[in-house]
Amino acid sequence: MSEAVSRRSAMRLLATAGTAGTALAASACAPGVPPGAGAPRTPPTAPAGAAAGAKGPARIDALLERLTLDEKTALLHGAPDPTSLGQAGYVPGVPRLGIPPLRLTDGPAGVRVARPATALPAPVLLASAFDPALAREYGRVIGREGRALGQDVVLSPMVNLIRTPYAGRNFETLAEDPRLTADLVGEMIRGIQDEGLIATVKHFALNNQEHGRDTVDVIAAEQTLHETELRGFEAAVAAGAGAVMGAYNKVNGVHACESKPLLDELLRNGWGFDGWVMSDWDATHSTVAAIGAGLDMEMPDGTHFGAPLREAVRGGSVPQSAVDLAVRRILATMDRFGLLAARPAARPPRDSAAGARTARKVATAGAVLLRNEHGTLPLTGASARSIAVIGPTGQVPFVGGGGSAHVTPDGADGPLTAIRRRAGNGSTVRYALGEDVYGRPLPAKLLTPAADLEARSVEPGRVFSHEAEFRLAADDEWTLLVHYTGKRPVVRLDGKELFPVRQGVAEYFAGGLLGSAPDGMSVRRTTLALKAGTHRLAVTAEGGDKGQRFRLRHTTGATRAADLAEAVKTAKAARSVVLFAYEDATEGRDRTSLALPGGQERLIEAVAAANPRTTVVLNTSSSTTMPWLPRTGAVLQMYYPGQEGAGATADLLFGDVDPGGRLTQTFPADERATPVGGEPLRYPGVGGRQEYSEGIHVGHRWYDAQRVTPLFPFGHGLSYTTWQYEKLTVRPQRSGLRVEFTVRNTGRRKGTEVAQVYVGPSKELELDQPVRALAGYRRLVLAPGRAERVTLDIDARALSSWDPEQHAWVLGSGRRQVFVGRSSRELPLRSKAVLASR
Repeated sequence: MSEAVSRRSAMRLLATAGTAGTALAASACAPGVPPGAGAPRTPPTAPAGAAAGAKGPARIDALLERLTLDEKTALLHGAPDPTSLGQAGYVPGVPRLGIPPLRLTDGPAGVRVARPATALPAPVLLASAFDPALAREYGRVIGREGRALGQDVVLSPMVNLIRTPYAGRNFETLAEDPRLTADLVGEMIRGIQDEGLIATVKHFALNNQEHGRDTVDVIAAEQTLHETELRGFEAAVAAGAGAVMGAYNKVNGVHACESKPLLDELLRNGWGFDGWVMSDWDATHSTVAAIGAGLDMEMPDGTHFGAPLREAVRGGSVPQSAVDLAVRRILATMDRFGLLAARPAARPPRDSAAGARTARKVATAGAVLLRNEHGTLPLTGASARSIAVIGPTGQVPFVGGGGSAHVTPDGADGPLTAIRRRAGNGSTVRYALGEDVYGRPLPAKLLTPAADLEARSVEPGRVFSHEAEFRLAADDEWTLLVHYTGKRPVVRLDGKELFPVRQGVAEYFAGGLLGSAPDGMSVRRTTLALKAGTHRLAVTAEGGDKGQRFRLRHTTGATRAADLAEAVKTAKAARSVVLFAYEDATEGRDRTSLALPGGQERLIEAVAAANPRTTVVLNTSSSTTMPWLPRTGAVLQMYYPGQEGAGATADLLFGDVDPGGRLTQTFPADERATPVGGEPLRYPGVGGRQEYSEGIHVGHRWYDAQRVTPLFPFGHGLSYTTWQYEKLTVRPQRSGLRVEFTVRNTGRRKGTEVAQVYVGPSKELELDQPVRALAGYRRLVLAPGRAERVTLDIDARALSSWDPEQHAWVLGSGRRQVFVGRSSRELPLRSKAVLASR
């Protein structure tokens, strides 16, 4: 069924949710998740020191009476921090009234400030564990560390769905599935706020790509919105999130940060949100429209909510009551978290050891074993005593992605170190680079006049410059790299500047791996096809106030061939190979291909041909195409595994733990065979307009509806043991279903399984419905030969669809089919039950 949307319907598509949708249920999931749909939302317990009872509102009333207009508007926008801790944002307080400043930090994978913090695995790796309790533990690490590092608000979690595999921030979010996303984000928020840090769910809404994110107008119908993207945000509100961040993009013709249907009608009146709404950084586009729609805070400055807002109030275009309401929301949330108390709770110390334990736990729990042929893994016996480790990220730790999710860890081992440690004495672990990502020094004799550009120092206030020529005997592809510690050196080749400063986030966010060298120097690179003959190179570097160091490096066809040959030689000499492959994603840009970058595909093909017992460990942001897959023995998806990723990877390779992760996004077999493939209006948009014409069929739902076979389906993940499902029973209960089945470990090893339940459509609903929708899951750990009887209660929300005529959830009654198994495409158990209408 199509979901055509008109401008008229767009104005009302975000109407207030019906009573059947006031809270997202998660009772079909792991223990400890809050109760089902229709239950009233219970505010979370306020942290120690928070105001209680009737004192809170009275305190806010008293403050509002005493605040001047200048002071009020100062609370509604960011400003420079006079004693910055390196955080993302700062809102000055009002000292004379005891209102403290607010410091806001990035934090999807750990607290991002100038000091080291626990670098947690990427949220997508957390989500792969299918474990809401673990999500809460993850949130508690962020909450405690945020408080310990002087922060009050964390700009996390990100809950936008993985709609396109090209999106540059897929690693920062959780899943393509609305149900799984909702379950996990609610628990992350509870964990963060358990520790007294205010959580900010983002980006509200439909910020599902980086390409054109500032300007694109996203058109989505009402049913699509409620059944896909909005479910995670609704769950965040139900969990008591203190703040919401508005997105950059437009939603149905209106900027998200000035959309009254989104901010006022839905978020506040529909879901009962009582915190404050801030803009994404520089995502505010107006004064009158934005505050009138329900935006409370402009970040990072006061372009619209500073002097222009005061002038609008004095001129009458913005009522004083609108400013007071925005201030009230901010102060009330601060009061709820004890920030306005006479004696605020003391900040806790960092517990880096506890953070590291959780980081390792998450990295092992979320790792997904995609392929394992002929017992390639785990490494045992002779295979564990003779190992070749290949790839740049086999030696250099790849902790996290770039952009606002990048965290400076206390420390991080490279996988090679962890593998050698685990292999132990008497084992041989050889290493080959395979692909050079940081470059080799330029030979001094290459240049005329000669110059050593490998380790140059420029004193404060001085300028280094050198001009030289070099000659190539044949055409070649070069990659030139500059490493530097201060202002970026200017490098020109044949008159063209190689590393120009880019605009906006493209310059600021350079990636989590490739943007800096192992010694911390910043890195920029460019690849050029150079013709045979003479080329002219000019380098200028300024010392600035503090001086700086820089080096100029390169790779060529000859160096790449040598690296490949050395990798093949090393692979042949070993019993088993562990090849680390990477893809460095970052905020501010989308991927241009789903293939591994550089020469990695060629490297994998060559190494696997030399040694079929090759395991490929993927440190990638999202799904990856794998033309090399049939040659490999095993593939382990580790995403960005955080500071403890090396040890976790070794645990998995040697079988110390069972890989218990399952894919939260479908991996396509072909770049054209995705929900947005070949549909430019769906992605990246045409003429600044984008349509979510796939409707409710996001992710695995689209593959099922179109009968497209993916490379790896949603929910897929192998184990080192074997599993059997049996004895399914399904029976109706209280507008839902009770599903019971038995899972048995039929192998010889202790293992982890994620049992998944999907439901089919209702023929009694004349609405578009998924072929199968995820309705519940359970993570199990069973010893060899043991079985567990699993009971999952499927709630009314999982069995309902959003009716755009009624603007409400409606139960899909009648005969419903239930599927149980190991992934969205491996469902050995099937049954039916008749669901009565209410």
